[in-house]
Amino acid sequence: MNAQIMQYLTVITDEEKNILSGRKLIDQNIYMASDRDIISGDKLLPRGKKIMIRPHTRFIHFPEHTHDYVEFVYMCQGKTHHVINGTHINLKQGELLMLGQNAKQEIFPAGENDIAVNFIVKPDFFSGILAFLGHEETPLKRFVLSCITGTSETGYLYFKVADVLPVQNLVENLLWTLITNPSNKRGIYQLTMGLLFVELLECTDTLEFSYEEQSILMKVLRYIEENYRTGSLQEIADNLHYGHTTLSRLISRKMHKSFTELVQEKRLSQAAWFLLNTNKRIDEIAHLVGYENMSHFHNLFRKLYGKSPKHYRDCT
Repeated sequence: MNAQIMQYLTVITDEEKNILSGRKLIDQNIYMASDRDIISGDKLLPRGKKIMIRPHTRFIHFPEHTHDYVEFVYMCQGKTHHVINGTHINLKQGELLMLGQNAKQEIFPAGENDIAVNFIVKPDFFSGILAFLGHEETPLKRFVLSCITGTSETGYLYFKVADVLPVQNLVENLLWTLITNPSNKRGIYQLTMGLLFVELLECTDTLEFSYEEQSILMKVLRYIEENYRTGSLQEIADNLHYGHTTLSRLISRKMHKSFTELVQEKRLSQAAWFLLNTNKRIDEIAHLVGYENMSHFHNLFRKLYGKSPKHYRDCT
């Protein structure tokens, strides 16, 4: 990572000096607006700001708490030990942990060379990010929507992306922008975060969830990604050793869409990609993504994109 960024993040703060001098508990005046164990964005974010970074405070134990904002923890160097919703996570260099407002977090003391940075983000910041997440139902899109609405049912997302160079570059770019505070910062923040999320959409194989049900849903979404043309609910249910009806109800309850609707979204988004990036005939594209009935394909495409496939290709 850039030496200037690391220099900014490794400075021992006044808070940390007090801890090293003998303070045993976190200073609640810094973090909490009341006696409740909720860290307040209003305490940490200057008025009017929607996003900022704060080096993680080392040398002290943070007891279990929640946040009234969205927090990303990025490990720049070393490691930190977290307990999120009862699950132990050892966050290592280059990894990214996203916490919704309702996630319960405990953090064990970090050493001097364990350098993490916290992105503190107001939920409404993500309204400008949704356009980057496309039409498909993904864990990341569900996380963003739940943060905006305040439900945060996903709890957390843990991305093991230390070896994914585009993600590392985008996080560093975001850190640099937040540290240097350029005049056009707001647009840069949202664009860089949007691009980061686009990269993370391709990293589902690195992703861990907070709940068993979310893990099952993740496997369903991966299955659709790889088998959207010919896959079936019965096949994925058999693969997961789940009952067909039980899995169907879980998908509908958590995703608010049926398995068939999720498959259709994937097929149609793939068709849209073919339309924009190849010269294949429209009937050939329909067949490639799993549709034999052209009229049915045209009706579904128009319903999702508001245009016929030909109009979409010509005008996009």
